[in-house]
Amino acid sequence: MKRLLLTSLLTFCLLPFGVFAQTTERPRPEAWKSLIFGGRFMDRFLPMENNGKPARRDTWGSEGVLPRYVENGIENSILSFWCADIKYDKGKYHMFVVGWPESSTKGHDTWPASTLYHATADNMTGPFMVRDTIGKGHNSVGFKLKDGRWIVYVIDGYYISDSAEGPWTYKKFDFQNRDRNIMDGMSNCVFAQREDGSYLMVNRGGGVWFSQTGESAYNQISEKSAYPAIKGSFEDPVVWRDNIQYNLIVNDWYGRIAYYLRSKDGQNWKTESGEAYMPGIARHADGTKEDWWKYERMGVFQDTYGRAIQANFAVIDVEKNLDRGSDIHSSKNITIPLMPGRLITILDKTPVTAITKTVRIKIAAEKGFDPQKDIDFTSLNFGASEEVNYGRGFKVVKTEKAGKDMVITFNVAGKNISDDGYAAKLLGKTKSGNLVFGYALLPWINKIEAILSARLPIFTPGDKGVGVKIVVENFGQVDAKDTKLKITYIDNGQQTELASAIIPPIKPFGKTELNLESKAVFEKGKEYDFTITINPDNENRVTLHGKLVPVK
Repeated sequence: MKRLLLTSLLTFCLLPFGVFAQTTERPRPEAWKSLIFGGRFMDRFLPMENNGKPARRDTWGSEGVLPRYVENGIENSILSFWCADIKYDKGKYHMFVVGWPESSTKGHDTWPASTLYHATADNMTGPFMVRDTIGKGHNSVGFKLKDGRWIVYVIDGYYISDSAEGPWTYKKFDFQNRDRNIMDGMSNCVFAQREDGSYLMVNRGGGVWFSQTGESAYNQISEKSAYPAIKGSFEDPVVWRDNIQYNLIVNDWYGRIAYYLRSKDGQNWKTESGEAYMPGIARHADGTKEDWWKYERMGVFQDTYGRAIQANFAVIDVEKNLDRGSDIHSSKNITIPLMPGRLITILDKTPVTAITKTVRIKIAAEKGFDPQKDIDFTSLNFGASEEVNYGRGFKVVKTEKAGKDMVITFNVAGKNISDDGYAAKLLGKTKSGNLVFGYALLPWINKIEAILSARLPIFTPGDKGVGVKIVVENFGQVDAKDTKLKITYIDNGQQTELASAIIPPIKPFGKTELNLESKAVFEKGKEYDFTITINPDNENRVTLHGKLVPVK
């Protein structure tokens, strides 16, 4: 051990200055100081579990991660593990995890040569043991298709099998960017199954894509990143759908801070205040912490409602550059339990307006949670997430039992119930001080709607103007109704309407071709800025911008 420590210190001293520039401290908004308990996603992390095994010191790692729960997640002295995804199937917990020999000369820099392993455990916390090798790959994400087959995505491809046990066949996805710039590449793709079995995908740069089956072509619909419009070195997104909404967490790996976003449909995203996670979240029940230097490649394990009940992370005990072969440093994948959101229903069916006085919600009882006995009703706030996260929102005026469930009436006079148009948030504590939270859908909104998306126009010059052909597709889960489309362009700094039309009804993953005519005259060989707007008279309009040469 002394020899290994000396080797590590010599490596530290010999590395050139600047090689450590992998982290910085990001300034937090001043308002975040006023967030209450539960206002941050990070508040959902619970103490780690270890199946009754004690924390140990007889293993690799810097002093900050000792003692630790060796049996938590996956680790051994032979392999350095990194990204992993955990799924349940047929009585087993399956982990699709990448790793490389710990003795590799390049240490952590061996990651481009990662091997994808299949590991299993008897429970979702571990310890997971490698059972077989799937193949080469990194940034693994596993998911099950509607037809029962399994896919494990890795950079530049995927493995597919009829079973989580294999055998596996390697294939390539078909990514259709559809006249849009691909944001920051396709090395960190994550997936969430939608209600109808189709799939949402978010790539490394925050682009939104849809596939009809999960294996069929992925189609990009976004022109801008879904991520927060702030400074950050974003990567490692994780996306999942629960019984209320789509959830997205993205990591600023350089700033060691992650952000939490929510969406009704996976198309439009709202960023919530506060850190989603950062170093310091791995703690034991007695309060001691495993002080991992970095947390990356977050994954979530979901219950039958789709709620995230456990997170798993790739962690390393030092800067990645300091991990060398056969030293005291390495990496593993850990699991941390999450407090699930409670099952909440808004009982009133009419929209909340300026004249609404009260709103009633029902909080369902479930195993391990008795709303009638557990909740501190004086602590509850309900309403727009950005209100309740700061201790504001509606207050309780009445409580009543409904079987094992609890019905609570809130005073809503003069306040908004939602800041995102589809859900409200409950936030409070139990009598013992534990977190109580949950989201409730607004019952008067349509949760599932059409998602129309256009391609850039194709021009055919004519004697009296141009012909304009434009393809519109529906990537939603329901039929699209007649919708207005408008095409404009900028000429000499002035925006001019080129053409408009009504898009006819389109079935999910169907498309239509509009053939329009315009009397506009374009200069031969000149490039113009075009904007295609769907639903231009609505606040939920969808736009696509592109530079084109109409007359070549």
